[in-house]
Amino acid sequence: MKEQLINFEKTFLVALELVKTSKELDDFEHRFLSRKGELAELMGQIKNLEGETRKEFGAAVNKLKSELTLKFKEAQSKLSPVKNENLISDLTLPGKKVDVGHLHPLTLVRREIEDLFTSLGFMILDGPELESDYYNFEALNVSKHHPARDMQDTFYVDKKNEDGDYDLLMRTQTSNAQVRALKKYGAPLKAIIPGRTFRNEATDARHEHTFYQLEGLMVGENINFAHLKSFCEIVGKKLYGPNTKLRMRPKFYPFVEPGSNGEYTCFLCAGKGCRVCKGSGWLEILGCGLIHPDVLRAGGVDPEKYSGFAFGFGLSRLVMLKYGIDDARLLMSGDKRFLEQF
Repeated sequence: MKEQLINFEKTFLVALELVKTSKELDDFEHRFLSRKGELAELMGQIKNLEGETRKEFGAAVNKLKSELTLKFKEAQSKLSPVKNENLISDLTLPGKKVDVGHLHPLTLVRREIEDLFTSLGFMILDGPELESDYYNFEALNVSKHHPARDMQDTFYVDKKNEDGDYDLLMRTQTSNAQVRALKKYGAPLKAIIPGRTFRNEATDARHEHTFYQLEGLMVGENINFAHLKSFCEIVGKKLYGPNTKLRMRPKFYPFVEPGSNGEYTCFLCAGKGCRVCKGSGWLEILGCGLIHPDVLRAGGVDPEKYSGFAFGFGLSRLVMLKYGIDDARLLMSGDKRFLEQF
């Protein structure tokens, strides 16, 4: 056994001396030091021995392995590329192109709207995505069994409160921050709240379970519907051009009174009718209205002294309309081929 180890060591060292290139070093490593190499075969003989012989041979083989591995690493370091300190770089050669990212279309439109409203004196606020049932629904005048809840299939967290109700949910709308903002800042108040929302939607080209909205509110003395209409007109002209017109039609929302839909001239056909606007010439962009007195009270604001308006629109939908995107799922896909177009 001892003679076998001596012969293996001689063979290993002679072969290592003959190695001159990195390719030859790789071949050498595969022959001697790989999992199925000659050294592994030698170590595999230990299991066939017994007693003191097995103990002595095992110790000798492991010692030899450590010594030969060290020899191999020394040879490996000698064959590694050596930097030439006298090498002169040609600075006139073209450099390697580095791919860099850029802003998502949602971010582009969001910043455009934020710039508009901050120039009008609005604050930019945020609210929690994991929200209580109270702030998402009840504080907004949507009671537990209100039929308006049927429109918002909600992701509830599987945890009940002391009353045995599911109280935590993923917010279905950015309106959840309205009462929080009123409690914190009081009146007068001007703020927009952009952010991510969640609904249990059947996903298709027009719907996603995760999407972005933007909420806005203005509370002060003597705020009326004319103020709301003027702000909605400003938003439309900013997004779709100075010739954009606004049409407002009554619609019920529990947290405003009266409530309205805001529809803008279709940017694609200029109101003539096309596939995007379904031949009507108008695009429904936002819901709005004067803030309901109950919502003001929930925020600690006296509705006898103050009034206000609120509006909200799907930021994801605005992006799709602005850039002609025909599938809502692309916005959350993370597909580089899609994002490189903006």
